[in-house]
Amino acid sequence: YRFRARPWDIEDAGSVCTLCPSQCNVKFTVRDENVMRVNSRDNHDVDDGWLCDKGRFGYQMLAAEDRVVEPMVRGGDGTLSPVSWDEALKKIADGLKAAGSGAAALLGGGTSNEEGWLVQRIVRTSLGSQNVASSANPIDPALAGELARPELTARTPDIDFAGAILVAGSDPLNESPILDLRIRKAVRHGGAKLLVATERPSALDGGAHEATRYAPGEAGQFFSALAGALGADGFEANGTYANAAEALADELKGVQDPVIVWGERLWRSPGAVEALFAIAKTLGIDQRLGPGLLEIPESANGRGLREVGCIGDANAIRSGLASDDLDALLLFDSNPVRDYPQSADWQEALTKAKFVVAVSMFDDASTKFANVVLPLESHAEKEGVVTHPDGRLQRVRRGIEVPDGVREGWRWLGELSKMLGDDLKLESQPETFAAVAAAIPIYEGLSLDEIGGLGVRWQERRAASALANAVSTPRTPPTAAHGTPPGDGLLLGTYRDIWADDVTERNPSLKFLTVQQGLEISKKDAEELELQQGQRVTVSVNGDSVEARIAIRERMPRGAAFLIEGTSEGNANVLANGQPRRVEISPALTPGTPAGKAEEVAG
Repeated sequence: YRFRARPWDIEDAGSVCTLCPSQCNVKFTVRDENVMRVNSRDNHDVDDGWLCDKGRFGYQMLAAEDRVVEPMVRGGDGTLSPVSWDEALKKIADGLKAAGSGAAALLGGGTSNEEGWLVQRIVRTSLGSQNVASSANPIDPALAGELARPELTARTPDIDFAGAILVAGSDPLNESPILDLRIRKAVRHGGAKLLVATERPSALDGGAHEATRYAPGEAGQFFSALAGALGADGFEANGTYANAAEALADELKGVQDPVIVWGERLWRSPGAVEALFAIAKTLGIDQRLGPGLLEIPESANGRGLREVGCIGDANAIRSGLASDDLDALLLFDSNPVRDYPQSADWQEALTKAKFVVAVSMFDDASTKFANVVLPLESHAEKEGVVTHPDGRLQRVRRGIEVPDGVREGWRWLGELSKMLGDDLKLESQPETFAAVAAAIPIYEGLSLDEIGGLGVRWQERRAASALANAVSTPRTPPTAAHGTPPGDGLLLGTYRDIWADDVTERNPSLKFLTVQQGLEISKKDAEELELQQGQRVTVSVNGDSVEARIAIRERMPRGAAFLIEGTSEGNANVLANGQPRRVEISPALTPGTPAGKAEEVAG
């Protein structure tokens, strides 16, 4: 930023960063409708004044060469050509009408609550379809609603005063880095007892009072055993994880104000979330202020999109497209080929779809299959509301004008809704949010003025009182659970890396952090397989394969191997299908890269 502007040349614009679930409050420094830098905007209840490098430097992607800045339609020769907004919206309306109940929508985490509500209304009301999803994970709407109740949810500041923090099935450093800092602060300055129960080692292990591992895909078995060890009705502390569960239960018993931070991917393991619910009730979390559950969604506004109705089965959408039961798909800031398990199946499903609309900032995998491509606003250009993981609604405020040719999401979605026979008569973003608040009971009476500059948790408003004291009894986990697949080979696990996405690759200051695929294994497994640190290998499952470099981890449990989801090359989602799988590892056939790069991957 040095020497790029005089103080009297600039303006400050407050907003919220939506590049990860931390949703930090930010302040854009703007000159001549260009973002010159991003600083933190203090909001103790959200970010405690912190801001990660992704939020600080992510604005540089606004000028990316492949940014989509106008509507485009694919012609008969297979190429995309610019068209007017009127022509693009008419083509979309015609394509969706033809699909009718065979239409579906997938939404990504940068989508605002208003945009999400409008998309699901179009799909459900105008088209008569129930196929709307905002996550690759099989989230149970009823159980998710119970876990969101005021008496069970923790506020972010509750972490500061927690007696114990249980990190369950999550790596906050790679999912919500500012939350990771908050946990570290609570341990170092607040004396909180840190307990970690995850598939793979995390950066929090070093400061943990107890760090426990379970095999990939077996979160349901582990947390069911923990619920049993704590005395939850219907659960027993038996099986493979009985001893580890008993040890962790001993650390939790009698602790004042425990907070459980858990990751959305626990929904992939049958019984895991039900067991967490039972653990929370057994610990009496719902009986007093302070303790609670805090879920880290996999996308920035994952919680908000659920609450406005974008919750469904993404796998059913993929299967429906592949089998011709579904004909049309609207991708709103969503790239399932890169971000969802079973990349090849998603690619096949999109290829078979009769009509695809991609709303995207960039020319990426989602636009390759689209009949119509619409430009998307960035987080610096958007006006809307998002919901923090702890239920705090926050305003995303426009810092700079949208580029010529880009139209606000709420505006064109309202126009599309009218073309499909549902005229909502929305003339502004405030009117659109008012329509959302009127339709969602937990937001009843909520206004933009009440949200203000620091946000407001819906659980602390009067509208939430109708949900209080209505928590059901803990559920017994489903009887059908993933078993460890038979056969030889290491058990595959996958994880998200905050740098494995478009933001890193399209920002000059962050490109050096672009993730190269590494296969994490234990030292003992490496010795048995005669593999060396940094060695390039081919990792295969049932004929599908990716290449990676060996990254030996000291605290890695034996028998497990981990790959990163969402990398531009060697994407783990090519092999992952949401269930445990065994992998074959062999030396790669392609030439290797310099040893220095291998050390960077391993680090």
